[in-house]
Amino acid sequence: MQTIQDEQWGTLERPAAARTNALKWTTLAIRYILLIALTVVFMFPFYLIVRNALMTQPEITAFEWNWWPEEAQWGNFTNLFENSEIDMAKGLRNSAIIAVVNLVFQTLFASMAGYALARIPFRGKGIFFAAILLTLMVPSAVTFVPTYVVVAKLDGVNTLWGIVVPGLFSAFATFLFRQFYLDFPSEIEEAARLDGNSYFGVYWRMLLPNSLGIMAALGVLSFIGSWNAFLWPVIIGQSNDTQTVQVVLSSFLTAQTINLPALFAGAAVGAAPLVIVFLLLQRYIVQGVRMSGIKG
Repeated sequence: MQTIQDEQWGTLERPAAARTNALKWTTLAIRYILLIALTVVFMFPFYLIVRNALMTQPEITAFEWNWWPEEAQWGNFTNLFENSEIDMAKGLRNSAIIAVVNLVFQTLFASMAGYALARIPFRGKGIFFAAILLTLMVPSAVTFVPTYVVVAKLDGVNTLWGIVVPGLFSAFATFLFRQFYLDFPSEIEEAARLDGNSYFGVYWRMLLPNSLGIMAALGVLSFIGSWNAFLWPVIIGQSNDTQTVQVVLSSFLTAQTINLPALFAGAAVGAAPLVIVFLLLQRYIVQGVRMSGIKG
């Protein structure tokens, strides 16, 4: 009798297990279909940039759609750097300098400010932190003119430092570093203090080496933001020697002519460093937000 009941129970379990497996595989298939669709949507602009960079002007503006040029115009990239009126190489160099300087000093200053707000007791700390948070609520357009006046008074127009200095402090990065240091184990800091380290010594020897993950995450965001910046560099960097890659790309769009092959070739060259940096360091972005202590 027990054997018959076990067989009947096993017969009832098998359809339930089959339905569970079918549901699991269906869910997995839907998930992969959505991921593939999102990947296609995400990659389509990059495909358009490369496609148009290898076409001629008539092919780009033609009414008939072609998925790929009949003959790839690799010379568009050569002409891009041989153009005597527009210096693409200098634009790439200036953008690289600005992005790297912002990456290093913005994260360093933000980490120092975040540590001070999280660990160092001083009068008015809450007021300072509230003031920093208030700057996140002020639109950048409001501070654009006053910042330009200050930089112009300091003779920063047509200089790289005039483009870099106003962006060296980030309230958003300071907030994230403060959240990270608040969750840092206080026992380690107290042990370092007992060894005779000052606040700066604790920060430099203990906390900074253990915050490389969030520094890399914010460094990636800082690099991308600095590389893509256009409005401030086009106002401050008015000479050819201080133009960034985004300003150089805008030179291909004028009221008289639009050089689409050169524009798309320049866009492909200008986007390549961002793609490389993002692919190499993308995991730090998620890791940095997770380590910052922000709860969803």
